[in-house]
Amino acid sequence: MRGFCPCASGPPTRLADSRQGASSKNMNHQTISAFIWSVADLLRGDYKQSEYGKVILPFTVLRRLDCVLADTKSAVLAEFEAKTKAGLNPDPFLLRRAKQSFYNTSPLDLTKLLGDQDHIRENLYAYIQGFSPAARDIFERFEFFTQVERLAKAGLLYLVTEKFAHIDIHPDKVDNTEMGQVFEELIRKFAEISNETAGEHFTPREVIRLMVNLLFINDDAVLTAGNAVVRTLYDPTAGTGGMLSVAGEFLHEHNPAARLTLFGQELNDESYAICKADMLIKGQDVNNIVVGNTLSDDGHAQTKFDYMLSNPPFGVEWKKVEKEVRKEAEQKGFDGRFGPGLPRVSDGSMLFLLHLISKMRPAVDGGSRFGIVLNGSPLFTGGAGSGESEIRRYVLENDLVEAIIGLPTDMFYNTGIATYVWILSNHKQADRKGFVQLIDASSFWQKMRKSLGSKRKEMNDDHIATVTRLFGGFTEAELITVLDANGQALGEPVLVTNTDTPPKAPKGGQLKRVPLARIFRNEDFGYTTLTVERPQRDEAGKIVLGTKGKQKGKPQADASLRDTENVPLHEDIDAYFAREVLPHAPDAWIDTEKSRVGYEIPFNRHFYVFEPPRSLSVIDAELKTVAANIMKMLEGLAE
Repeated sequence: MRGFCPCASGPPTRLADSRQGASSKNMNHQTISAFIWSVADLLRGDYKQSEYGKVILPFTVLRRLDCVLADTKSAVLAEFEAKTKAGLNPDPFLLRRAKQSFYNTSPLDLTKLLGDQDHIRENLYAYIQGFSPAARDIFERFEFFTQVERLAKAGLLYLVTEKFAHIDIHPDKVDNTEMGQVFEELIRKFAEISNETAGEHFTPREVIRLMVNLLFINDDAVLTAGNAVVRTLYDPTAGTGGMLSVAGEFLHEHNPAARLTLFGQELNDESYAICKADMLIKGQDVNNIVVGNTLSDDGHAQTKFDYMLSNPPFGVEWKKVEKEVRKEAEQKGFDGRFGPGLPRVSDGSMLFLLHLISKMRPAVDGGSRFGIVLNGSPLFTGGAGSGESEIRRYVLENDLVEAIIGLPTDMFYNTGIATYVWILSNHKQADRKGFVQLIDASSFWQKMRKSLGSKRKEMNDDHIATVTRLFGGFTEAELITVLDANGQALGEPVLVTNTDTPPKAPKGGQLKRVPLARIFRNEDFGYTTLTVERPQRDEAGKIVLGTKGKQKGKPQADASLRDTENVPLHEDIDAYFAREVLPHAPDAWIDTEKSRVGYEIPFNRHFYVFEPPRSLSVIDAELKTVAANIMKMLEGLAE
C-alpha cells in the first residue's frame, strides 16, 4: 500500500534497524557497475553480448582481490622470501601477514602488469598462479585462462586489464555490501541480454533483510552485545552469497562479539566463484562453500545447522536428478531427506524444503530455525495423498511451521508472481506450539524509481519493521480504515493488533477492516477426503447387489455417480456426512478404504474481504448518466 506507514501503530523491534545500504562515503554500486560495464565497448565485435560476463565477472573479482591485498603486499613478499630461504612452509605465516584468508606471492599486481605490454599474457598467468590455492580455484571455476587466451588473440588483453587497473574498489572505498550489489547488478545485466534467469543467482536485499530479522528475532544469546556465542548458518542455494553476507553483517551490527560460521552450496560455477571470493575476503572458511547440485549430491551430508536460508528456483523441474532423488527416498525413507514424500517433477522447490528440514539441529541440542522463499504452489498444489500434500502434512503435524508471510508481487528480478516466506522451527516458543501465523504483507511496498528486470516494487525499512514486529509479537492484526457516511476514507489505514483499541466510526460512517495477520491451529489446514459412493441400479430401478465374496449381498457402487467430499479434520465425519450428503443422496455411503488425509494452506482465502456489489439502482443511475453524456456528444457532432 503506497504511502502507508505500517509501523505507525507501534515502535519497531530492535531487529528492524538493519542497514539498508552502505554509508554515503562509498561509491554507488550502480556507478561502479556502469563503469565496469563500459568494458563491454571493448569486447563488442569480438564477443557476443551473452559472453561479456565471461570476461567482466572474473576481472572484477581479480581487481577486488588485488585491492584487498594491496595494503599488505610488501609484507607478504618479504615474509615469503624469508620463510622460503629458511626451508619452512610459508602458508600460515603469509596468511598472518596478509591479514586475510588468502594471499598472493607474485611481485606483480594489475597496475604493474601494465608496465610490460608485450608480455601481458604471460605475466597475468604468473600473477594468478601466485594466489593461494583457494583463490586460484575461483579463476578455474570462471575458466579464466580460456578468456585470457581469447583476449590476447583478439589484441584486447592489455586494454581490458588497463580498464580494471584504473578502478579503485578497495574495501575502504567500496565495502562488502556494496561489492555484493555490484556483482548482483552485473549478473542481472548479463542475464537480461542473454535471456537467462537472473533471479536464480540472487535474492533482493530487502527480502533477505526481512528473512534475517525473522530468523534471529528470538535468539537473545546472539543479539546480546558482548556475548561471544557461535552459530552456524547454511544456504543450500547460495548463489553469489547474498543471504550469507547479509546475515553475517546483521549479526556483526547487533553483536560484534558473536561469530557466525557460514556454509553454502551452489550449482552454477560463476555464482559459486563469486560467493567463494566474497567468503575469502570476509575471512570465512571457504571449504564450507561447496559446488554441486544440492539435491543429488549433498555437499554437507550429516551436518546440522543453527540457522538456514534459501531461495530455491521457482517452478524448476527436477528431472535431471530424479533418479538420485527417488533412489534416496526409496532406500533411506525417513532416514534420508525425502521420507515425507516427493512433489511432482515439474517443481522441485519443496525438495529444498525437505532438504533444510533434514539439516535441522535436534531440539535437545538447541534446535534450528530456517526461512525459505517459495511460490504459491507449495501452499495448495496436490490433493490428499499427493507428494505435496504429504510434505505439508509432515511439517504441520510435526509442528514445524512458525509463520508464512505473503510478499508483494513484482519483488523479484526474474518473475512477477506472488511469493511467500516460510519460517520453520523445531524449537517453538511455548505460545507458538500447535499454531501457524499467516501474515499478508502483499500491500507493503513502494514503487522503485527504476525497475530492475521484473522487479518493480521494494519493501522499505518501515515495512520490514512491521512484519518483524507482528511476527515477534505473535499477534493477529488488521488494517482499519475509517469511512464517513458517504463511504469516503478519513485518513490513512491504521494497523491494529488484537491488543490495541480500534478507532471508532463517526456518526453514519463505518470501519473497513482488512486482515493483516492471523493465527491458526495446525489442524485447521487439514482435511479428510471422503469417497462417496452411490449404488448401481438395474433397468427397473432396483439396487444391484454383489453375488460373490465379500461383496455378496452388498450394494455395488456406480462409478459414474462417485464423488468426493473434503471434511475439515476438526469435524466429525459421520455428523458431516449426515448433514451435508444424506439429505441429497439418502442411498450414499462412504468407502472408508479410500479415505485420505490431506493438508493445504489456502493463504489468500484467509485474507479475502468480501466487497458487496453496488445496488442495481446505483448502477442504473450511472448508466443513465453515461447514456445522457453520450447523447450530448452525438448531438454536438451532428450540429
